[in-house]
Amino acid sequence: MDAGQGLSTSEVQSIRESLAAGRKPRVVFTASAGQIAGQVGQVIELTDPEVSDEFVVVRFGRDELPFSPADLAVAPKGVTRRVVEPKPEPEPEPPAVAAPEFVLDTPRVPAQRQEEPKVEQTEKPPARRAVKAVKPKGPAGLTVTLAYADGEWTVAAQQGSKALAKPYVVKPAEALKMVGLVDVPGVQEAVEQILGTERAEAEQQAEKLRAELAEIEARLAELREAR
Repeated sequence: MDAGQGLSTSEVQSIRESLAAGRKPRVVFTASAGQIAGQVGQVIELTDPEVSDEFVVVRFGRDELPFSPADLAVAPKGVTRRVVEPKPEPEPEPPAVAAPEFVLDTPRVPAQRQEEPKVEQTEKPPARRAVKAVKPKGPAGLTVTLAYADGEWTVAAQQGSKALAKPYVVKPAEALKMVGLVDVPGVQEAVEQILGTERAEAEQQAEKLRAELAEIEARLAELREAR
């Protein structure tokens, strides 16, 4: 029996389906399980693998203990729990019979009865596997993103795979304040360069609009004089 390989992901999924169907598949303990390696148990439950690596609960004798997939392997068909039979003790040899003694006028002394020593048999309880303390799962990480695209600054927030805030537009001054909190060389300079480019483009557009407005006002003044 090869008990050196642990359970694969597909074998764990097969065990999960068997438990859902009401069956309790047999597994054999691998060498990483310790002194019970080679013994056979029954899987009775699969707990949450994200909470603990030892999420495969196995019934072994009267115990129900959690193990990791590396401690177990799928038991071949027809394999039952291995029981070690005790070796028979050799039978004691019969004592030698002494020849009768003929003694005249000698009183018979009764032989003292020898009591056999009592041997107390104590059964050692099966070794219990120490259960590792389960560390509480901490909160998911939080990510806040400041982005610039197509002339707009946006801020988004996400915790783990859950979006807390979809990207929303902020003012350039607010974006500059956020970047000022990050003490990273080059970041604030890059933001100031982007804002400077936008400022120059806005000034050019404003000058163009002022010139167009001046032309429109002059045309309006001419039309008023023509009354």
